[in-house]
Amino acid sequence: MNLIHKIEHWGDTHHPQWIDYLRIAVGFLILIKGMSFVGDLDQVSSLVQQVNYTFYIWGGVHYIVFAQIVGGMFIIFGFQTRLACLVLLPILFGAVFFVNLTHGFSFLNGELWLSIVVLLLLILFLVMGSGKYSLDNLMNRPGYERKI
Repeated sequence: MNLIHKIEHWGDTHHPQWIDYLRIAVGFLILIKGMSFVGDLDQVSSLVQQVNYTFYIWGGVHYIVFAQIVGGMFIIFGFQTRLACLVLLPILFGAVFFVNLTHGFSFLNGELWLSIVVLLLLILFLVMGSGKYSLDNLMNRPGYERKI
């Protein structure tokens, strides 16, 4: 058993019920943030331009919006939670270290603290997985037959 399988097994066996509710709340938060970006794509474009990388700005904007909406829904329903967290980690990493940290490291910078908390929770869910109240758990039950 390699290291990744050991981490997945530990996360699946040590998963309290309250973490599922926390996963759902974080999923809603990410989904709402993605939906707010849909309403104001110029704001997202200016945030991406602050990073000062010369990649396609609108490609980055659409990646951020799409990943937050779809990743938020996946996290809410507990469907491929680890994959959704892996896709969302670069977005939150950029939000913490490149966008929000430039506004100052103070208690008044609420976006920075929210981004840090969500980043840490995504790392937690990457290790812990979906939990008992999830589509992943429902599909892994005995008697559930996948039709391909």
